[in-house]
Amino acid sequence: MAQRETLQNMNFGSRIAEEEADRLKGYFVKTDSWNQLINGNLDVVYGPKGSGKSALYSLLSLSDSELFDRGIFLLPAENPRGATAFRGITSEPPATELQFTSLWKLYFCSLIHQQLHDYGISNHHFNILRDALQAEGLVRGTLSLGNILTKTISYIRRVIRPQSVEGGITLDPITGAPSVTGKIIFSESVLNPKEGTVSVDSLLDAADKALAQAGFQVWVLLDRLDVAFAEHEELETNALRALFKVYLDLMAYDHIQLKIFLRTDIWKRITSGGFREASHITKHHTIAWTESSLLNLIIRRALSNESIKEFYHIGEDVGDAPIQQQHDLFYRIFPNQVQVGPNKSNTLVWMLSRIKDGLKINTPRELIHLLNNARELQSRRLEIGDNTLDGERLFCRPVIKEALAEVSKVRLEQTLYAEYPTLKPYLESLQGAKTTQTDANLAQIWGITIEESRSIVKKLIDIGFLEVSDPRNQQEYKIPFLYRPGLSLVQGREWLTSGNLSSDSTIDGEEEDEERIDALTP
Repeated sequence: MAQRETLQNMNFGSRIAEEEADRLKGYFVKTDSWNQLINGNLDVVYGPKGSGKSALYSLLSLSDSELFDRGIFLLPAENPRGATAFRGITSEPPATELQFTSLWKLYFCSLIHQQLHDYGISNHHFNILRDALQAEGLVRGTLSLGNILTKTISYIRRVIRPQSVEGGITLDPITGAPSVTGKIIFSESVLNPKEGTVSVDSLLDAADKALAQAGFQVWVLLDRLDVAFAEHEELETNALRALFKVYLDLMAYDHIQLKIFLRTDIWKRITSGGFREASHITKHHTIAWTESSLLNLIIRRALSNESIKEFYHIGEDVGDAPIQQQHDLFYRIFPNQVQVGPNKSNTLVWMLSRIKDGLKINTPRELIHLLNNARELQSRRLEIGDNTLDGERLFCRPVIKEALAEVSKVRLEQTLYAEYPTLKPYLESLQGAKTTQTDANLAQIWGITIEESRSIVKKLIDIGFLEVSDPRNQQEYKIPFLYRPGLSLVQGREWLTSGNLSSDSTIDGEEEDEERIDALTP
């Protein structure tokens, strides 16, 4: 098979895990962290955006048959794709922490009840759960996740009012006498609830005992929490802090577990103001990628294509071979260098340095995007007879460099601009600027004071758009390679002289030095 046909019949998969759940099985490596997750020893998975959290979530969801054989129900609490189930909360969110924790608990009760009902499980404890939910119209039935959430939040708003002394208990405005406002109450401190009422914690206890009697466990899965509360930072913080408090409460139950997949930047945000419960969250794992693991990802995704195996006369076992054999195959497919020279990095290091943000994070999402763009560009070249390929290689140097432009543009527009709209004007104003800046330069460009500039710079460092250029000079910053093409940045430094911006020409060796530093960064 010729190179052109090989390229036309291959791809490196989707950069969005939800779009290729079935195909993920073909090139997924069952790492120790995966084994810990599927064996129930991990509850919380952290990772940067694009690092593979949703891939783990998807693969866990696809393991439902295996887990069912072990007596475990998988119970998604969020839609894996499309509109988030939590969209109804953002318009009129819970007003207090008690409302939020009660929402999570009652929502989980409803989901667990429905799972037990669907599998025909009925016992005394199930009946307690069913009767309480039916009495308040909180049985899910055929309702979507979004609809049962909306009904649950409406119920909680009605029962837990701002003037409540405790969940489910209000004071009569005339007599001052307490009265129960709903049949499900939300505080165990109510020692003598009105006859016919039940606390939400006792419902969770009933659910746990119903599962125990039936010989099952439930794993409630929560992913896409960044989408659930997008553009509502305060709401997101309140919701997730309440979720983790509920997670800790549920540790008292042997048959109900939460499995939470959360971005590291969101976790950092919700704990930045202090969160004493964080130290009790011990069954967690943070996804991190190394040069070797990303090389293995490339090789496994390449070998998922029959056209690649046929062209190079190899089998899938190379993906399990020693790292040197994987390295050798990589350089049969790709050129040795993107930029040729004794001080230039090899192609793999070049790729990883170009998709790394200011926090020194590489993720599969941008790497896969880069590889698929390069494949498309190379295929177009061959279609018009522009063949500059070297021997059996499928990619030439220029297409790899050209492919970065689209990755940069998408990262800016779909991540930074979309998630940090208040910072967008500051980023756009850097169009065509130099890659290295100072506080004074940026203040001049943005038309603000240096102190205001430093405040913006801190935010840009936090999101990985800027990084300190030299540890010895804390007021000079560089913009990572990842964002340079998208803003048409020019290599070099800019400084302020007599109120005007000046700049140098490209500094000899600067790019090489940056590449060598990147190559040494784990």
